[in-house]
Amino acid sequence: MDSFARKLIDWHAVHGRHDLPWQLDPTPYGIWVAEVMLQQTQVTTVAPYYERFMQRFPTLEALAAAPLDEVLALWAGLGYYARGRNLHRSARIVIERWAGTLPDSLDGLLSLPGIGRSTAGAILAQAYGQRAAILDGNVKRVLARYHAVEGWPGEAAVERTLWAHAERHTPGEQIGAYTQAIMDLGATVCTRRQPKCAVCPVVPGCAARRAGIEARLPAPRPKPARQRRTATVLVVIDPAGSVLLERRPEQGVWGGLYSFPELPDGEDVEQWCYRKLGAHVSSVEACDPVLHPLTHFDLVLAPLQIRLACSPKMVGDGRDRLWHDPATAQTVGVAVPIAAALRRLGDG
Repeated sequence: MDSFARKLIDWHAVHGRHDLPWQLDPTPYGIWVAEVMLQQTQVTTVAPYYERFMQRFPTLEALAAAPLDEVLALWAGLGYYARGRNLHRSARIVIERWAGTLPDSLDGLLSLPGIGRSTAGAILAQAYGQRAAILDGNVKRVLARYHAVEGWPGEAAVERTLWAHAERHTPGEQIGAYTQAIMDLGATVCTRRQPKCAVCPVVPGCAARRAGIEARLPAPRPKPARQRRTATVLVVIDPAGSVLLERRPEQGVWGGLYSFPELPDGEDVEQWCYRKLGAHVSSVEACDPVLHPLTHFDLVLAPLQIRLACSPKMVGDGRDRLWHDPATAQTVGVAVPIAAALRRLGDG
């Protein structure tokens, strides 16, 4: 074990996080769920979602048996919804292929949807005690500074360099403690802004600190021009006060969640309602647009509130659609801005 790993493990024993929900009763299944939720999401955000998720799906078998809508309903608000879909799909694969036991090999884990090299490494290290390197965002930052690696970590050459450092420092013993230690160091000490170098256990060997460049490493992602997309959404209300929701395609924004239907460009609202629902329109009202920032662009929702003159004769053309009473609790997954709009309708 090199001195870098030794110092991190010793530091973590005193200063690390030991009471995270997935640490209290660690199982391969719980660690897997946590690691997927932690992809691109902070611990403080993940913790309550993890606790609710594990309360409803305490075992891999329970997750595999559940309908996708129920899984996504608990995932709503956590973002990056493909993670929830992949977790559900992977649970069913594990049931079919490995009799309900999460694989304990790198190749086995990598064969599951939504598990990449770093997530697989974290599961192997923490669930099975196997020597496996990780390279999540926190670890990239620690290693980029410690070794003064220039460039954006998303570039292939930079990432290869960081993986080489990660492999070299990963010890053959106390692997679970080391894995948690380096993640904790990045999350609590070697932070993105204003790193706490004065209390860092490995600061004597940090090349970026010696050069005075720790604040600018790792290099940020090159920023493309921020784009804005607008979608006209239809808030269709039937005579009983129920609102039409439609499942979105799995690929794209809010994949697999339910939302208000989008009006295709150039299509007339009344014709859409008659063609899709077999109903005439009583009124159409344009509502204030809603700006919703996403990871790579800003989405502007332009809602049209439509009241039908009569009960709909049909639901649609084979895509998943349902009528939801906004005064009742949601039973399917919806995105945050859609949930807010439904609450306003229910309160009104």
